[in-house]
Amino acid sequence: MIYRVVIEKGEDFGYVIHCPAIPGYHSQGNTIEEAIENIKDAIRGCLSPLDEDLISKGKELASIEVAV
Repeated sequence: MIYRVVIEKGEDFGYVIHCPAIPGYHSQGNTIEEAIENIKDAIRGCLSPLDEDLISKGKELASIEVAV
């Protein structure tokens, strides 16, 4: 999946990164690259339990990307 993220210079150090599509999900890193990797981990952590919950209920899952 592809998510848009917003990166800003931190007030104290490094970079802060937000994922507007998932309210409350943000991360940080000393470099932009580190911040991006950290938000990827946060997004995966958010979505994984949702998938597991649907699978445990016997739901069939499909994941696609939609360009707008």
